[in-house]
Amino acid sequence: MADYVSPLAGNRPKRKPRTGYALAVVVAGLLLAFCAILPWAGIEARSDLIGTGVTKNVRGIDDPFGVYVLICGLLAVACGVGGAVTRKPLAALALIPGGVAAALLVSFVADPGATADRVSIDLGGFLSIEPVLGYGWFAALASALAVVVFAVPALIPRRAT
Repeated sequence: MADYVSPLAGNRPKRKPRTGYALAVVVAGLLLAFCAILPWAGIEARSDLIGTGVTKNVRGIDDPFGVYVLICGLLAVACGVGGAVTRKPLAALALIPGGVAAALLVSFVADPGATADRVSIDLGGFLSIEPVLGYGWFAALASALAVVVFAVPALIPRRAT
């Protein structure tokens, strides 16, 4: 009787969620949280007179946007772990913190309140001062987009074989 399938249920096999994507969401969320401590921006001063430059970096967690991105990364990890453990499509909820993190990263660059960081001074070869984006910002944006990309297929159940 254990193999009995009700005629009302049909002969369709039960679909199982994809746990591989949930684990990918966990990894991408961990990377997103890690990228919050990397340098996101800075001010670079260069002089051709001495042949070198000086850079002052700002880490992600030095700014409120970076703290929010860190929280979004930890939320994405929690969604991915929940999806992997319960085998339910909870990992798809990581779309929300991943999308919010991507929006926060764009807002970090386009923040009109930080006009002092946008000033560029160029005095020929003598002195050049300009704002720069750090590698941590690009890594955080890529990680946020990876969270979104891996959370979408977690919605789609795989077919049972």
